Amino acid sequence: MKKIFLLLLLLTTGCSDALLEKPKSLASEIFYNTDAEVKAAVNAIYGPMRADNALSINYPAQLEGLADYGNSRGSQTPVSLYQGLDNTNINRVGVIWDNFYQSIRNANLVIANVPKATAISEANKAAFLGEAKFLRSLLYFALVRNWNGVPLRTEANMTVSDVARSSVAEVYELILSDALAAEASLPDTPAEIGRPSKWAAKTLLSEIYLYQENYKASAAKAKEVIDSGKYALVEVSQSEDFQKIYGPEVVNTAEEIFYFKYSRQQGFGLVSYAHRKTAQYNYYGPGGVYAQYTDSTTNSVIKNWSGKDLRKAHILYNVDIGLGKSSCLYRKFRDPAATNYGAGNDYPWYRYADLLLFHAEAEARSNQAPTEAALESLNKVHRRAYGYPSNTVSAVDLKRTDYNLTSFIDKVVEERGYETMYEGKRWLDLKRLGIAKQRILEVKKIVVADKHMLWPIPSSEILYNKLLTAENQNPGY
Repeated sequence: MKKIFLLLLLLTTGCSDALLEKPKSLASEIFYNTDAEVKAAVNAIYGPMRADNALSINYPAQLEGLADYGNSRGSQTPVSLYQGLDNTNINRVGVIWDNFYQSIRNANLVIANVPKATAISEANKAAFLGEAKFLRSLLYFALVRNWNGVPLRTEANMTVSDVARSSVAEVYELILSDALAAEASLPDTPAEIGRPSKWAAKTLLSEIYLYQENYKASAAKAKEVIDSGKYALVEVSQSEDFQKIYGPEVVNTAEEIFYFKYSRQQGFGLVSYAHRKTAQYNYYGPGGVYAQYTDSTTNSVIKNWSGKDLRKAHILYNVDIGLGKSSCLYRKFRDPAATNYGAGNDYPWYRYADLLLFHAEAEARSNQAPTEAALESLNKVHRRAYGYPSNTVSAVDLKRTDYNLTSFIDKVVEERGYETMYEGKRWLDLKRLGIAKQRILEVKKIVVADKHMLWPIPSSEILYNKLLTAENQNPGY
């Protein structure tokens, strides 16, 4: 069975309750002494964050409903109407918060206790600490982009229940510090498939610097990853070849920088909300709820997407869901053999394609014009999309003389929108670029109020954290 040998599938989610309790039930000086004990504690970081109430379903589902290229339906409808989340969806983003903070708590336990271990080599201590800090950085990076400033819970205040909301700048200070520490101590090659390496940390840093508008640093980190020769795009010649990247049986590829691993086993599956099981189509064994859809004629992002781009046929298929024959569903993460517990497709947090597009944007911005290096990073992704070898000049190559800085960035944004469709990244990109409201008005004809740029701080935090009151809630909630 796919990936059952991977450690993360043996020691996350299904086993996470036991792992979460061990650090609380055993004295830390006893529990964090051996490699096996610390590895179990590190694995416990993954459990809450990759569960149904976080990365397995709620997190990407909420973000996909906000993207310009699609809409939500059913109980997710209020998300893509930008008219305010109903109680169901407020609860959905609330449990994302809760699960992310549970993972942060588990990371804090590792960071606080591993330096005191007596039966672990210094090299292994550094690797465990690097992994914990990488994951904590990634989690706070997700939190700050969706909620703005949040309470900073670290190893220094683990026993404190009431923590004030930090500023965005303060959150980014911790995010950057953790990512730099991870870069310095993570191994060159992941300890196992599904764990981060120093190259994953460099990729995280490249994106962090993009958000901080430190384009020179972002480009430099991305170039380090490119120059390492560690990664390459998976080549394709037809649309179905993209299953070599996203398919449920895929264990690892040359393109994978950092993925969250899933399996069809109970408690380890990626829960799919994209599909509709019909007589003609069966892309997800249990059936699916087709919570998101788009339209090939009324949505300009989809309408303007060239049919020669192999990604389009791979991701979208026309099926009438009661809205007409031009409505489309998504099939990027497909698993006809999925069980009731979920699909075996992995969640691609960072692919080499992400890294190339980070580099294309940051390199151009740092030079105030598209450079040949920036263009080549963009062209690699673009060539592959049209079935050409990614590293060879092709008939579909974009030419630098056709672009100024603004039009080049627009092209990178367009390419990234197609490349990462249905990966939960588009809305965050539009917000970072300051064009989210403009894009939704252009494509969906909806005026987005300021409140929809952030998610509400959940009642679980407001009620039990005495340093947060209703006045600390995000505007409009």
